[in-house]
Amino acid sequence: MNLFAGALVLAALLAVTVGVGLALRWQQNRPRRLNPTEVVDPQRLGAESLGENATLLQFSTEMCGRCPGVHRTLGSIAGDRDGVMHLDVDLTHRPDIAKHFHVLQTPTTLILDRDGVVQTRFGGTPSRSAVELELARVTAGAGGV
Repeated sequence: MNLFAGALVLAALLAVTVGVGLALRWQQNRPRRLNPTEVVDPQRLGAESLGENATLLQFSTEMCGRCPGVHRTLGSIAGDRDGVMHLDVDLTHRPDIAKHFHVLQTPTTLILDRDGVVQTRFGGTPSRSAVELELARVTAGAGGV
C-alpha cells in the first residue's frame, strides 16, 4: 500500500468515526418516546406511590457529577406543578434496577404518566424546556400542568 492509499484509508476511518460520534452526541439528551408497555412499581424503587398526574423518575449514582444539577431541575419542575412527583433512585447499590430499566448512563430520566407507564426517556442531562414540553404532553389528558 502506498502512502496516498494509506492516507485515504485513514481519512475515511476518521470521517466515519467523527460521523458516528456526532450522531451519538446529537441523540443524547433528546427525549425518546417509548411504546407504553411497562408499568413501574413504586415499591420496587423504594417509594410509597407515584405522582397523581405524572412522575419524573431520575436514576443517579453516587459518583455522578451531573446528577445533583438534574435533581435540582427536576425537583423544581415537579414543585411547580400539582400532581407531579420527582423520584430519585440511586443505582449505586441497585444493579438489578439498572439492568431492568437498561440504564447505561447516569443521569437517566423517565417520565411516567399517572398510571406509572413509562412515556419518555432522557439519557444524560435533559434541558429544562425539553422536560417541561414532554411533561405537558404526558399530563395533557390528566388535567395537569
